[in-house]
Amino acid sequence: MIYPIYVYGTSVLRKKAEEIDQNYEGLDQLIEDMYETMKHSDGIGLAAPQIGKSIRLFIIDGSETSTEEGEEDLRNFKKAFINPLILEESGDFWSFNEGCLSIPAIREDVERQERIRIQYYDPEFNFRDEVYEGVKARIIQHEYDHLEGILFTDKINPLRKRLINGKLNAIARGKVDAEYKIKFSVKK
Repeated sequence: MIYPIYVYGTSVLRKKAEEIDQNYEGLDQLIEDMYETMKHSDGIGLAAPQIGKSIRLFIIDGSETSTEEGEEDLRNFKKAFINPLILEESGDFWSFNEGCLSIPAIREDVERQERIRIQYYDPEFNFRDEVYEGVKARIIQHEYDHLEGILFTDKINPLRKRLINGKLNAIARGKVDAEYKIKFSVKK
């Protein structure tokens, strides 16, 4: 099932998501549907709040990314993170141009630290404690932020945010087009 993507201005994107347990009804199907939704939307990550579910779950799939020489290979990076907790962010801050399915047609440079340590459960509810660096860490940080009610536009330079404020307000009012199904807080 392909879900619509909730966009900027919908309240679910600003809530801190709730933990779930291994008895969460339909979890396996939800994860499968999230992968299908993400692929249909040409994303590399998707958090449950982006499909209207305020639960601590996000997925990542870099299997269809192309890798040029010198770039980090993401083709084997496919994971579901349940009840994640970033314990540590470390290393240098570096800037990278980010986008988000919930904020169509806007990309901005975001500063993030290069390394993280994260604890989470996999879909079989096996506990994991892992360290990621580079682009993998960045994708995880971006999706994790969704579970905390934070959007990448909250992390950009204040001047840049003022400059794109009109575009953000237009998205919130339903004045945006996307190549995938989207859900607004107001009628278009």
